Amino acid sequence: MRDQSGRATIRSNVVRSQLDEHAAFGGVVPELAARAHVTWLDHIITQACREAGIDLADVDAIAATAGPGLIGGVLVGLTTAKALAAALGKPLIAVNHLEAHALTARLTDGVQFPYLMLLVSGGHSQFVLVRGVGDYERWGTTIDDALGEAFDKVAKLLSLGHPGGPAVEQIAKSGDAKRFKFPRPLLREARLDFSFSGLKTAVRLQAEALAPLSDQDVADIAASFQQAVADVVATRSRQALERLAADYPGQKMQLVVAGGVAANRTIAAALQAVCAAAGATLVVPPIALCTDNGAMVAWAGAERFALGAQDGLDFTARPRWPLDLDDMRIAPDAA
Repeated sequence: MRDQSGRATIRSNVVRSQLDEHAAFGGVVPELAARAHVTWLDHIITQACREAGIDLADVDAIAATAGPGLIGGVLVGLTTAKALAAALGKPLIAVNHLEAHALTARLTDGVQFPYLMLLVSGGHSQFVLVRGVGDYERWGTTIDDALGEAFDKVAKLLSLGHPGGPAVEQIAKSGDAKRFKFPRPLLREARLDFSFSGLKTAVRLQAEALAPLSDQDVADIAASFQQAVADVVATRSRQALERLAADYPGQKMQLVVAGGVAANRTIAAALQAVCAAAGATLVVPPIALCTDNGAMVAWAGAERFALGAQDGLDFTARPRWPLDLDDMRIAPDAA
């Protein structure tokens, strides 16, 4: 909810995790995820209204993720939002999932435009210049695996369970990060893109060479992998901040980190050191708002709605929806 000054208060943020349902499969099963959306969405909406102390008729608009993502779950959520908007006579705001991540720091920390976002999650690893609501420029992305996906695959390779990120980080605490010299892909190239496929392959080859793995082997591999990732992310972030300083001389430099991988303390420490050296501010929202959640989608919807944007009930769910497409921009007549 926004008050007259524009400040935000989260009245409710119900998250129904599906980790238990997918743990046995070592990753998300799209059909199971979509079915769970159908089963739980009405209950979640009811609970959110109860916690917020409002009726659905009290809201100004209905916001829902319209992509990118696994299309089954996106379709369920967007269709439900359309039904609510039609029944209540409320505007519909179709939210880009990536924009919701990009704008979360404005909800939690009041960050002002422009700023640089590093999005590191299970599906995305990219640098985005955030110039305003609906105004984004992608500076770099992964050319293969997303970082969260690489953590999940390494965890599965080492039989650490799902989700992989927390499992790898936990066992890496007892490991030697210097034991294995894993590659740092693309760092000799000037572009701001990531590549984690080769690193993942190097981990697999090392594990196969040592098999059967002792507990210490697993910990050392996890720690060495995590350190390689931290080095890559830190180097790329330093380069991105250098570009930001060159493009916006005299402007306050801010690096916002979003996505579940932001919870990794080794990566966070590396980013903090980079920002300190560059004279930049590192902004990491609370982890509950870095991972996927309804509050960030509601906030992105509120930001767009405040500028006059709304969408028709014919808006189509999108499995792919890059942030820097022209249709993200808010038309001048809407604002």
